[in-house]
Amino acid sequence: MRENAVLTITGPDRVGIVEDVTGRLLELGGNVEASRMARLGGEFAMLMLVSIPAEKAAALETSIERLAADGYKVTMAMTEPASHGAVAGATSAYQITVEGADHEGIVHDIAAQLATHGISIETMDTFVTPAAVSGVPLFTMIATVEAPTGPDESAWEDALRQAAAAANVNVIIWEV
Repeated sequence: MRENAVLTITGPDRVGIVEDVTGRLLELGGNVEASRMARLGGEFAMLMLVSIPAEKAAALETSIERLAADGYKVTMAMTEPASHGAVAGATSAYQITVEGADHEGIVHDIAAQLATHGISIETMDTFVTPAAVSGVPLFTMIATVEAPTGPDESAWEDALRQAAAAANVNVIIWEV
């Protein structure tokens, strides 16, 4: 029998950190089911859903906790097998892209609008890049969401477009 766990590991970026962590997992018969990893500033962050033989879960926790001696913050939370969406009932998946001049509050404004309409964020990536000519910081958000289906299905899209216009950013929404 296998168990699932969510691992979060953050700390100083260094060559080989992914190999180190995945090697520890592999030694115990574990597998990476899903992951997100990124260098953010000088720090490296890993978020992974892993499966591992039930009898090896404690050994994995002990193994990854040893990374704390090297300055990493580590958590491990046992979880249920993956289920899609925190939204009850019938849902549809959408991808949302938001782009515009960077300023405070964009992520909050979009997330608040989604939450108001009972929409679950499944994944979200955000980044800022300099504009080609002017160098002005340009914000981009790419999110996958689960939205309830029903008679008011398009109401959230209209509300999100209005929120984006108020934040002076562009939004593209499409069903996936």
